[in-house]
Amino acid sequence: MTEKSALQFPISEAPDMGQPLAVADGVYWLRMPLPFSLNHINLWLLEDEAGWTIVDTGINTQTCKKLWQQVFDTHLKGKPVHQLIVTHLHPDHVGLAGWICETWGLTLQMSRTDYMACRVLMSDTGKPAPQAAIDFYKAAGVNDEQLESYKKKFGGYGKGIYAMPNSFMRLEDGGQVTMAGHTWEIIVGKGHAPEHLCLYCPVLNVFIAGDQLLPTISSNISVWPTEPYSDPLKEWLDSCAMLQQRIPGDVLVLPSHGQVFFGAHQRLQRLIDGHEKSLVKLLEACLVPQRNVDLFSHLFRRPITDDVLTLAVGETQAHINYLVAKNKLKISSNNGAIWYQTV
Repeated sequence: MTEKSALQFPISEAPDMGQPLAVADGVYWLRMPLPFSLNHINLWLLEDEAGWTIVDTGINTQTCKKLWQQVFDTHLKGKPVHQLIVTHLHPDHVGLAGWICETWGLTLQMSRTDYMACRVLMSDTGKPAPQAAIDFYKAAGVNDEQLESYKKKFGGYGKGIYAMPNSFMRLEDGGQVTMAGHTWEIIVGKGHAPEHLCLYCPVLNVFIAGDQLLPTISSNISVWPTEPYSDPLKEWLDSCAMLQQRIPGDVLVLPSHGQVFFGAHQRLQRLIDGHEKSLVKLLEACLVPQRNVDLFSHLFRRPITDDVLTLAVGETQAHINYLVAKNKLKISSNNGAIWYQTV
């Protein structure tokens, strides 16, 4: 049985860009375009008597702004937007938060860690790449030409984000918000983002998953130069196991990419199993010493081009750090490169 056939997709086709589609009582699916190979993001509009809640915003482009204005002009039934919740710090989720807050006079609601991290990353815009970052990628085995490309692109994170609000309201694990006339529980996942908000409504049996649970692709789990010894893969695997306990197996999952689906527990297990298999492959490959970049073919099906190089290095390092923490890989260095060998 294939992964896709193991899941159920109750809505056969995604909505057209900028055209909300009802998926549950008071809950609408809104899709916006992205200028990447992953060409869309799913956003959520929730209606109650007081007005509308928006969950996630899309990236800061004129196209997305025009589509949002179209939604504001034609879909809101004369009611205001009164809440904005952002699941995590990536530009496709938080990119227009500042603009929507300005438009509607809102206070952004977000996790503290992701809000702060977003502000820090935006401050890199216009700065040269720091030596620590250059050393990180050099140690991974990135060549001089690729390093030059990285230096030119450094600070690009902030280019997809409208100026962030200077204040926000913190949402945290175990808290609650009211949307679509019902109480939603806040569940925080980790690994893909520092403090990723998910939202679960027991009455509707709906789970807004963000990037913490996607139906057919695996979210990027990366180590970044700012925290080179972190272990995000452990956080991700722990979060997948936690979600299996905290949401029901028959919940309707609203993911940020792909189709709305049923089959949360099966998909979570598939994600866990996939990473476990990748770890076994890395241990087999590292019977002979390997650098980070030497391991790409064991983790990724597609060739790694410069446009995804930092993501590939980051995800590979996440698997390496997980194995190092378990004392299954030993480390050596030579001419600035780091080599890993199975213990």
